[in-house]
Amino acid sequence: MSKTEKRRQTILGIVSGGDANVEALSRHFGVSESTIRRDLAELALDGRIVRTYGGAALLHGQGHEPSLDERMQLRSGQKDAIARLAARQVQAGDSLILDAGTTTAALARRLAGRGQLHVVTNNISALPTLLREEGIELTVLGGSVRRLSMGTIGPLAELMLGRISVNKVFLGADGLAAGRGLCEATQEQAALKSRMLAQASEIYVLADASKLGYTGQQAWTPLERPWTLITDAGASAEQLALFRADPLVTVLVAVDGA
Repeated sequence: MSKTEKRRQTILGIVSGGDANVEALSRHFGVSESTIRRDLAELALDGRIVRTYGGAALLHGQGHEPSLDERMQLRSGQKDAIARLAARQVQAGDSLILDAGTTTAALARRLAGRGQLHVVTNNISALPTLLREEGIELTVLGGSVRRLSMGTIGPLAELMLGRISVNKVFLGADGLAAGRGLCEATQEQAALKSRMLAQASEIYVLADASKLGYTGQQAWTPLERPWTLITDAGASAEQLALFRADPLVTVLVAVDGA
C-alpha cells in the first residue's frame, strides 16, 4: 500500500471518531492543507466520506455502503474502461455469470455484438440492456431483492446456481484484498458470490482502483483458485504489486478510452 493510501486509510479512522477538519489533519500528518484536501476529495469520490465545511465526516458511520445511485456516479469512466476490457474476454458461445453491481452492469452494456451468449445474472439493473440483445439467452436468478444493490440474493438464488455451470463468472465487490478475497456488506452477498465461483471455470473480478486494498466491510468471499483481476489505470504500482505477487492472480489493467 502506498504512503498516500495509508494516509487516507488513517484519515478514515480519524473521521470515524467524528468530524475532522483540514487544518488539524494537516498538522497530524505533517503535510500541506492542499494535500489533505486532495485526500478528502478522493475519499468523497469513492463514497467513503462526505465533505463538510473545512473538513469531512463519515456518511452514516463506519462501513457505510453507498446506494446504487451514488455508486453509479462514482468513477464511471474507470468502470466503463474496465467493462470494455472485460468484454474482450468474452467469446461467442460463452456462458457467463454476471454479478450484481454497477461495473458488471457496465459490462452488460458492452456485450452487444459478442455473438451468441448465455448470461446468468442476479443483476436487476442489467436486465433492460440484456433483454434488448437477441443473441443473448438470459437466465435470471430468483431470490430476495436487495434494493441497495438491485441484485437478488439468498437461498433461492443459491439453489438455482447449484443447477447451472458456466464458462466464466464476472464478479464485483465492495473491496478486494490480495491473498484474502472479496469483502461485502452482508453474509448473503458473500455466500452467493462463493456459489458463483464454484459454478464457473474461469473467474474474473472487476474492481476499480478504489476497491483495491479496501477491507471496510465485514463479510468475505475467499478467492482460492486462479482468477483474473481487471482494474483501471488509476491503480498504483504498490496496489498492483500485492496482486501480481500472488501466483493465483492474473492482472489486467484497463486504459480509459482504449
